[in-house]
Order: sequence, then C-alpha cells, then structure tokens
Amino acid sequence: MIPRSFFNRPVIDIARDLIGARLLHEGVGGTIVEVEAYDQNDPASHSFRGPTPRNEVMFGPPGHAYVYKIYGIHYCLNFVCQRGSAVLIRALEPLEGLDAMAERRGGVGLKQLCSGPGKLAEALGVDLRQNGLALDAAPFALHPADADHEIAIGPRIGITKGADTPWRFVKSGSPFLSRPMRVAQPDL
Repeated sequence: MIPRSFFNRPVIDIARDLIGARLLHEGVGGTIVEVEAYDQNDPASHSFRGPTPRNEVMFGPPGHAYVYKIYGIHYCLNFVCQRGSAVLIRALEPLEGLDAMAERRGGVGLKQLCSGPGKLAEALGVDLRQNGLALDAAPFALHPADADHEIAIGPRIGITKGADTPWRFVKSGSPFLSRPMRVAQPDL
C-alpha cells in the first residue's frame, strides 16, 4: 500500500510516480496510465484563488481524495498532495471488477471504461461520498507500480488557463488514455 506520507512531496514528482500504480475502489480498478498535476500557483487549479467550501480538501493533509463534480454530471478523482496541490487521475487500464465497471458504464468496451476522469469515476463508483477520504484505507487501495514504465509528458487537456504547462503524464503507448498526447516528450 502507498502510505499517506508518499503524497507529502511536490505534485510533479507524485504525478510521475503514480504512473503504473494500481488503484482500487471497493475492489474495482486497475493501473493508472494518465494523470495531470495541479498546484496552488497554477491558474488552472481549483486552489489558485485560495480555500473555498468546494476545494477545502486540497488544503488539508496529503494522501486524501479530492472529488468534485464537473459540468454538473461527472465526478473527478484527485489525490491531494502538499497544500493546495493535487493529481487528477485521468485514466486507468481496467483490470479488476470488469463486470461492475461495464455495468456502471452502460456496457461500453474495455478501452472506454476508464479513458477519462469522468468515465473513470463512474466505472469505479466514485462520487462526492469519497471526498476527503484517506487513500491508504478502505474503500481505497493504492499500490505502487510493480515495474518501471516509459512515461511521456505533455500539456494538460480540457483547460484554458495554463493549458501549455506540461503537467500531463502518461504511460507511453497505452491504449487506455483519455486521448493521445498532442506533443509528447520523454520524461526526464
């Protein structure tokens, strides 16, 4: 299990280290293949303007889930790091609980189960009830990557502010990404 102390580091380091980690929620999940990093100095971050009732979890202790609703319909799962920073979990390679994920997602194909933050949360059964929960305790299980992976970095997607910041990290060659990299660079 990844301990909460893992998250008490710079968000960029954590984002990179989460590629290949195994995330389960109530026994359902898979391997993290795509993430994006956000910190308090980032105009695209929910924490940029300071604490609010919506983002207060981002200002709490590291190693907790920050879940929010986007467009009034989709939930997004983030892992809180140091104060005001979090990693958005964008995509998983689904491995465990495939039937449950397919049922929650309306029977879509394997590559579409968790290929985007809203799809991922729906497939895992994550909603606002998990906001603020510790990542090292049930219903979550988070295990470190069991092998090194080639990681590509590039600009984040779906944002207008800070859109060119290369804080999107993906497992190179994964067919389970939310979308291909616009401008992929090897991770240094």
